[in-house]
Formats: sequence, structure tokens, C-alpha cells
Amino acid sequence: MIKLRLKRFGKKREASFRLVACNSTSRRDGRPLQELGFYNPRTKETRLDTEALRLRLSQGAQPTDAVRSLLEKGGILEKSIRPAEVVGKAKQEEARKKASSDKTKSKKEAKGSEASEASSEA
Repeated sequence: MIKLRLKRFGKKREASFRLVACNSTSRRDGRPLQELGFYNPRTKETRLDTEALRLRLSQGAQPTDAVRSLLEKGGILEKSIRPAEVVGKAKQEEARKKASSDKTKSKKEAKGSEASEASSEA
């Protein structure tokens, strides 16, 4: 399977990346099939070869998450919500609702116990 991923180069602590098409089993900095662009995270500079990228995507190449976000910012891919993101966000929302309902229950119980203590003292 062909992957679109970032290949690191540059000095220590001053990394830049080339966007490359390579076999999914090859090493990160191994020899790519084709170089398709450039990304510098320090200056946010991005250069993409749009024709070559569209050709590789039409052939079935799969971008990594980092490359997918670069392609979405570059306008080559449409921004799409992936199923795992939907499920994860739904679980987070349920957890927030449960936590907020637990807090309100504990507050009500605390008020009820204070009222019963006050009535027993009087």
C-alpha cells in the first residue's frame, strides 16, 4: 500500500519535512517513490505539488493524519469528520453529562443533609 507521509530532514531541533509517497513498509527516512511537497513547521511554510498529489490520491494512496491535515489546509482534500472522531466526541459528551449530573446530585444531597441537621438541632 502506498502512504503519503512526512520525511524528516534538517538540523537538530530545526526539522523540516518533505511530503513523500512511499511504500507503507519502508522506513521513515528511506528512499521515497516520489516527493510531493514540503512543510516547515517553524515558519508554517507549505509547498504542495497539487497535480501529483491528486494523481496519487486517485491511485489509492492513504495519507497519514498529519498529511491529511496539511492537504485539508491546502484545499486538496475536503475536510471530513472521521467515524472514530464522532464516536470519541460522543463518549466525551456522555462523560461530561454524567459528571455534571453527579455534581448536582451531590450538591442536593449535601443541602438535604444540612437541612436535616439543622432541624434535628432545633
